[in-house]
Amino acid sequence: MDAARLSFESGHYRASNNRAYYAIFRAISACLALRFKAYKQHAQVIGNFNRDFVHTGIFPKEISKKINRAQEIRHASDYDDFYIVSVEDAKEQLETAQEVVNMVVEYLEAETARL
Repeated sequence: MDAARLSFESGHYRASNNRAYYAIFRAISACLALRFKAYKQHAQVIGNFNRDFVHTGIFPKEISKKINRAQEIRHASDYDDFYIVSVEDAKEQLETAQEVVNMVVEYLEAETARL
């Protein structure tokens, strides 16, 4: 999150989009790891997170849409030479990442307290 924020503040919006997405990716991977699950492909991580944590009601359904949008924006930022990153999109990515990370931290703290 720090790298995403610093990149955003420096006007490096493509880098900010990338780092924001990876903050999300690592956060949801941590949820899966708590259940001893790990996946190499992004689609597998997102799909299994949705199945195990969104569809079961642990996290709200809206978060799934936000994660998918974050992945799309990151992909465009990283690979589409003609993608123009707007300040608004980069800010949205940053806010989404912070929202997901906060939710995951809260969940993980509650789950580990039970152990």
